[in-house]
Amino acid sequence: MKASLIYLASASPRRHEILVQIGVEHEVLDVPAPAGEDEPRLLGEAPADYVLRTAREKAIRARQWLVEHPSRAASGLDATRAILSADTTVVLGDDILGKPTGRDDARRMLARLSGVTHTVHTAVVLSRGSQLVDDVSVTQVRFKRLSQTEIEAYCVTDEPMGKAGAYGIQGKAAVFIEHIAGSYTGVMGLPAFETWRLLQSCQAES
Repeated sequence: MKASLIYLASASPRRHEILVQIGVEHEVLDVPAPAGEDEPRLLGEAPADYVLRTAREKAIRARQWLVEHPSRAASGLDATRAILSADTTVVLGDDILGKPTGRDDARRMLARLSGVTHTVHTAVVLSRGSQLVDDVSVTQVRFKRLSQTEIEAYCVTDEPMGKAGAYGIQGKAAVFIEHIAGSYTGVMGLPAFETWRLLQSCQAES
């Protein structure tokens, strides 16, 4: 397998940018999202298990969609290509802070993150035929204590929308972060080290 011949099963511009940064040529696979709640957590499921399961489900769903796509040939899609998927979860205690449903939800999440350390798990999965291989990045992030004015000013930008934990480390929220231990790109949504290691490992096995 050549690392340049992969599909990215994600519409995230940040994941696309990270692949470009590390020199992995790819195409974005526009897989329709499933109906219903966005990536629900199973009863009693640990956050680490949740993020890996959801990333694996994304890879399986993308593979199935690619194989079954009715106009695959006309679209130039290659069902033999490897597919890369990922999922990012912000964890505070045993709680998963997903994407906010609106500004009020974003305000609540940021207030909870204020002045404390949380964990960001990002799982990366590579699908090759029926085989799935994965890796996980775990990063500790500590926010400074945020004032209500800071939270409100950030939420007004709408940057928290669509982001796990209601913030983007690569954006305006960078000034909130006192300390990070782990992978900056993992917090962005695709850990460069783990992704490259996964791609290189699979290439060596081919």
